[in-house]
Amino acid sequence: MNPGHGAVLAFVFLTLSCLVDGNNSTVDMIRGKRWAVLVAGSRGYENYRHQADVCHAYQILKKGGLSDENIVVFMYDDIAFHSNNPRPGVIINKPNGDDVYEGVPKDYTGLDVTAHNFYAVILGNKSAVSGGSGKVVDSGPKDSIFIYFSDHGGPGVLGMPTGTYVYAKDLNDVLKKKHAAKAYKSMVFYLEACESGSIFEGFLPKDINIYATTAANAVENSWGTYCPGEYPSPPEEYDTCLGDLYSISWMEDCDKHDLRKETLGQQYKVVRRRTAAENVGFSSHVMQYGSAGLSHDPLFSYIGTNPANDNYTFAEYASSPLTLGVVSQRDADLLHFWYRYHKAPVGSQHKLQAQKQLFDEISYRKHVDYSISQIGKLLFADSDSSMVLESVRPIGQPLVDDWDCLKMIVRTYEKSCGSLSNYGMKYTRVFANMCNFGVTLEQVLWASIQACSVPPPP
Repeated sequence: MNPGHGAVLAFVFLTLSCLVDGNNSTVDMIRGKRWAVLVAGSRGYENYRHQADVCHAYQILKKGGLSDENIVVFMYDDIAFHSNNPRPGVIINKPNGDDVYEGVPKDYTGLDVTAHNFYAVILGNKSAVSGGSGKVVDSGPKDSIFIYFSDHGGPGVLGMPTGTYVYAKDLNDVLKKKHAAKAYKSMVFYLEACESGSIFEGFLPKDINIYATTAANAVENSWGTYCPGEYPSPPEEYDTCLGDLYSISWMEDCDKHDLRKETLGQQYKVVRRRTAAENVGFSSHVMQYGSAGLSHDPLFSYIGTNPANDNYTFAEYASSPLTLGVVSQRDADLLHFWYRYHKAPVGSQHKLQAQKQLFDEISYRKHVDYSISQIGKLLFADSDSSMVLESVRPIGQPLVDDWDCLKMIVRTYEKSCGSLSNYGMKYTRVFANMCNFGVTLEQVLWASIQACSVPPPP
């Protein structure tokens, strides 16, 4: 080899290395930009963990080299300075963990955390967003997009603190529209919610360069962790779960690895294993959907990597990781209310308030359970009622054929019987089955009025 060629090649390799590890405009032109959308879809201190998850995700992206202009954050922002927070202005995502709230951009907060704004942000439609910073994913055909959503869910739906639910069909239609616009090269979607697999099951195509993983399959709960009374427990002054099992599994994996050396598929295996762990009956099956080929991509392509982890070589767990205590997403609020009641001084105003919160939640759950059961009995013979209420479609089929029917039935029920609430979202499968069995809106309205006109028995 000509000696001069060696110097030229060394210069080329050095230049390419700078391009790969840098985050400037030259890199953007060659590799494309990295974009991220982070969504905490709940509110209330009892749901502390969802905003903690999202704040932690932001810190990973920031350390990974993404700039704030390319990260869009949705969070109600009522946790950090909540009167129940023992450390005002601080949010942690694990026992004795670092503050993950500092520096998080507040793009869409409070009443601006809506399904409508979420869709508009993904599509890059600045004229459609309402309130907030106005920031959207203004991506192009060379860009990568990472979306992380943490919240309560139910079959085919995800919660939002205000406005309508995020419905599976609507979200997948948005993703397909983004693909049709040639507005990304590849996209990754991490989803934390109960029945989260139902959001993509039978929906997400395999040929639009979107790879999704979910905390649970289409028929099971996801789980909160770092909860009071469980192991490991949060500091004594905390009476709420600090994180979610699927979420802390992928994020704690990111915290320590060089993400240039770890692929999406490798992380999926780690997270699936840790989420299932040894909690038989108290775990979920992490799932993957969409374009499986993207699982070979390094995590670096979507969320960057922390330079402090440069010398850490990826290695899958040699044995089962430490089993974490968990609480069902739907029962985490009850746990919070009970601990507040248990810890409050006898006879104090705090004791009375906590008792009311706990009893109100239990009472409302009884109301939802009773009303759904009664509607089923009114619409179907007793022998058929349980079959309709509990019927689950085969794997690979979406929850329902007529999504407009499902939306209208949910609205009809809530108008007559009140909000489904985080707990009642599990019954969206019942309403979907009504649509699949040909029940009319008029029949549901009649049954809802009948079922909810009298209180449930004690």
